[in-house]
Amino acid sequence: MSSPPTPPTSPLEWTGEGQPRSALYGDVYFSSEDGLAESRAVYLEGCGLPDAWAGRRRFVVGELGFGTGLNIAALLELWARTRPAGGRLHVVSIEAHPISADEARRALGRWPELAETAEPLLARWPGRARGVHRVELPELSAILDVAVMDVAQALGRWSGRADAWFLDGFAPARNPAMWTDEVLGLVAQRSAPGARAATFTVAGSVRRGLAAAGFAVEKRPGFGRKRQRLEAHAPGEPTPERSQPRIAVIGGGIAGAAAVRAVRALGGEAVAVEAEALGAGGSGNPAALVTPRLDAGLGPPAQLFASAFRRAVALYEALPDAIIARGALQLATTERDAERFGRIAGSDLFEPGALAMLDAASATARLGEAATAALDQRAALVVEPAQVLAAWAGAPRIARVAVLRRDGGAWVLLDAAGAEILRAEAVIVAAGLASAALIPDLPLQAVRGQASWAEGGAPGAAAWGGYVLPTRTGMLFGATHDRDDAATEVREADHARNRATLAEALPDLAGRIADQPLAGRAAVRATTPDRQPMAGAAPDGEGLFVLTGFGSRGFSLAPLLAEHVAALALGAPSPLPADLAELVAPDRFRRRAARRGRS
Repeated sequence: MSSPPTPPTSPLEWTGEGQPRSALYGDVYFSSEDGLAESRAVYLEGCGLPDAWAGRRRFVVGELGFGTGLNIAALLELWARTRPAGGRLHVVSIEAHPISADEARRALGRWPELAETAEPLLARWPGRARGVHRVELPELSAILDVAVMDVAQALGRWSGRADAWFLDGFAPARNPAMWTDEVLGLVAQRSAPGARAATFTVAGSVRRGLAAAGFAVEKRPGFGRKRQRLEAHAPGEPTPERSQPRIAVIGGGIAGAAAVRAVRALGGEAVAVEAEALGAGGSGNPAALVTPRLDAGLGPPAQLFASAFRRAVALYEALPDAIIARGALQLATTERDAERFGRIAGSDLFEPGALAMLDAASATARLGEAATAALDQRAALVVEPAQVLAAWAGAPRIARVAVLRRDGGAWVLLDAAGAEILRAEAVIVAAGLASAALIPDLPLQAVRGQASWAEGGAPGAAAWGGYVLPTRTGMLFGATHDRDDAATEVREADHARNRATLAEALPDLAGRIADQPLAGRAAVRATTPDRQPMAGAAPDGEGLFVLTGFGSRGFSLAPLLAEHVAALALGAPSPLPADLAELVAPDRFRRRAARRGRS
């Protein structure tokens, strides 16, 4: 069978002997003698594995230079054979120039002994978009986060602590930016007490940089033709692990369901508590559109929306029966829209080809009627909320939580009569607007939204700009947007408003259902003053966390932000860079008010 061609934008080239080589740095990805044996000798043995994780419930490995994934494939193979009972492995790797899954498969294919553990990794290979890519490997009790960005930026934005480090950039003479004192200092700052680091190089600058950062450094016998390698030890002893908390998740919408899933993916215990039924609030429509919020500034907010969208799509793809349709068009209504869409489509925040501009003729062909130019969001999804909620939250405990009370080391959930519902060491409040009744001073605003739907008449494609999307049996469109209105009755006047919005964008489609009766549903969205969600520790209360404020974008934002909150609750590495975590921190409004008061 012939090997797949190298993509034209690949950072990798193949030597005549089939050895992967960096086209950017002129260095090999691994030893031509035996790369797997080198990885095992330099990194696994150099970091004292598997002894270092014996008896540990969670072990974190950091890596500089993901490359072909060989080190991580070797690590996973060792973990599969020796992991402690109930242990969880978390790997954080940094790669500025990622390769494709096909290239990685070709590179790793020379070691059949890795196939069983490498295949799950290859099947979920991280993408190329700038940001953090999370890969869950439940069959191995492992999670991999790959940060596609500059090494210093990635380390500076990571809030975790590693128990072991694989320092595997290209040779210092070829890629000096990977080995600067700044980078090695950040490695030390991101190391747990007693952490170990290993590398193939014994360059004097690396030895001095590690020592200056606080590591004890020693030379060890090298692999193959390399006479020596380095091992380094951070000061201190591993910190005793705290017991895993039982986590109550309040809310049965997409935020609560995503939180339950995220806690369980990290090996934690989650108990879902919902007042009525799954999807009783804003997540109960027959279809939901999964698209990113577009931000042409391409700054931190845009990075947050793009990363959240990418993670949401990956998780919904694992539930194929929940997917109703793929792709969505966002119609341009002004010349400025077309310019803005083009800038976003050309950015590196999305996977190559995930977004593309369509001219008016192409958009017309897709929709089946006259349309403007549009942004083709090829990776967008339409999902069935009920299936997602059931898959992630299961059968929740039905009870309406009225009060949260701290009792020693636990939180007690009480109903309106004061009866105890549940005790848990940590609580994630994901109850939409009702979250403000449980945690004081959350600045949430009610926004009523009524969606309308009809049988038959499905659109040629999901469209955005007053959205219209297919359901299992027809089409859904709307929705209204009325601030400070918390009523949930269905209003004929709002059906009329939705028809008018649809007619303005797609008059032919609106005409086809003009005489059809409409069903519908009204729900109350929760929004915040700065239009960013809230995800993180509550302003007051140890073990209390918030996950709300998504507005109309819960199905796009909740999956990633739930993983962030679950990581905080369980003491695991978060997939959210620190600056993006600040954007959504629930106490940001209090801190801003304090700064205004001081000034």
